[in-house]
Amino acid sequence: MIIGIRRSALRWPLAAVVLMVSASCAISQQQEQQMGADYSTQIAEQLPLLTDPQVVRYITELGNSLAKVTDTQGLTWHFTVVDSKEINAFAVPGGWVYVNRGLIEKAQNMSELAGVLAHEIGHVTQRHSVQQMQQAQGADASLMLLCTLTEVCESGTGQAAINVGGSALFAKFSRSDEEEADAEAVRTTVKAGISPDGIPEMFQILLRERQSNPNAVDAFFATHPIAEDRITTTQALIDAYPPSQLRGLVVDTPAFESFRRRLLALPPSPAPKKA
Repeated sequence: MIIGIRRSALRWPLAAVVLMVSASCAISQQQEQQMGADYSTQIAEQLPLLTDPQVVRYITELGNSLAKVTDTQGLTWHFTVVDSKEINAFAVPGGWVYVNRGLIEKAQNMSELAGVLAHEIGHVTQRHSVQQMQQAQGADASLMLLCTLTEVCESGTGQAAINVGGSALFAKFSRSDEEEADAEAVRTTVKAGISPDGIPEMFQILLRERQSNPNAVDAFFATHPIAEDRITTTQALIDAYPPSQLRGLVVDTPAFESFRRRLLALPPSPAPKKA
């Protein structure tokens, strides 16, 4: 889910909202991509996104190397670095994946960043956000339709209504969604020739960071509940592979080290905007 963007600014495309009103209507991949495109425009208006050519090139190449080995075809993927020191990553429907600069700077090797990207790719391929939208019925769907057609959501009353009535649309992913995305991440990294060990390793980094500097990871933990058993579970998934299949998988590359040095050399991230 998206952290740091005003909820009132996330206006659903009218067609998508109408679809949500009817519980029997499924959201097609084409409609999902259109929602993602609309979201990406709003995100670009509200979050600082890095446009440095070296950064853009590397994150795109790494992301595409993972996305292309998934079973989901027909999506055009977009991978973007958010210029924020907060540790976070998120995806929106249709193939848009975002990772914060602060998270990348915590990664010690390429496989750890790849595990994060593969996890977010898993949320997209398993359509977790879309499923949340389709489950939004009655008051939630009516509220979102009202927000699309009027300016009521700009008021304090409208904001409060979204916080309550729209909670299903902005809730964090469920535990089962996270576990499914973790499992997809393990499969995807292995298929891409990248060590899946970076997945539990990054969980450990984030848990240590929460102990030493909890404010830095509030955004991540708000939408990605992590407990110690997720480290155990992902490690068990990795251990289920034959050792011969894991042997020789890539952990780090000079390209990642160059990419990370480039990030560290850029001017500091801007202070977050007040909501």
